[in-house]
Amino acid sequence: MPITVTEKFESRRSTKGDNPSAELVYTVRGTNDDLAARSAAEAESPGTYDGLPRQTVSVEPVGFELWEATARYAQAQGGGFPQTGESVFSFDTGGGTQHITQSKQTISSHAASGTTAPDFKGAIGVTGDGVEGVDITVPVYQFSETHYLPASQVTQAYKAALFNLTGKVNSGSWKGFSAGEVLFLGASGSRRGTGVDSDWEITFRFAASPNASGIAVGPISGISKKGWEYLWVRYADAEDAGSQAIVKRPVAAYVERVYDQGNFSALGI
Repeated sequence: MPITVTEKFESRRSTKGDNPSAELVYTVRGTNDDLAARSAAEAESPGTYDGLPRQTVSVEPVGFELWEATARYAQAQGGGFPQTGESVFSFDTGGGTQHITQSKQTISSHAASGTTAPDFKGAIGVTGDGVEGVDITVPVYQFSETHYLPASQVTQAYKAALFNLTGKVNSGSWKGFSAGEVLFLGASGSRRGTGVDSDWEITFRFAASPNASGIAVGPISGISKKGWEYLWVRYADAEDAGSQAIVKRPVAAYVERVYDQGNFSALGI
């Protein structure tokens, strides 16, 4: 099947001003080879657009023999385009979602006339078979850094280091965060130019969750956990004297390590 390149409807995003730029977005079909997909997109996209030279062509897998390719246009280095050694930063404090089975505090409970509401010690959504819990938004600070690194730094060994650190948390203090608070989500990069003057545009993605101490789960207190460790609660049947009912109550809490640690100094940023 031949490789086909089709410009997408949402293509041709552009910006005018001190740092003009534009993006042409394509759908590439007919290959599972990323280099072939990128080469086809590069051949299809113009060398200049709206007076701006093409700086990068990147591809992202979408499905079987299906890619999305983006050609980016901007001023040449020295004309407002980031130069080797410079960096660009962005962040998002939108938070993440976590399933919990225990509240911080039961504000009130209500029962039918003549009965007493059972005391579940903060367990949420208790049924006869278990504790259903609820999904909540928790603090997750997501941020990315785009660095323009010299080609001499981006060796195969460096790319392997990025791969090996993906999905790991920081083993020591890093950029103002304590050990265990930052999760490396991975990096994506593309080379700018050719020859001795070329460099790499690499975007590093992270998520941060704060370490916590003094956590209480019902009658269980004194719990500490690092940002990306997982806390879960075991429940057991107990008799509630007030309502004379058998209820589910927390009897143990566990803090689990679910991510390996890594030395983020290997990122070189």
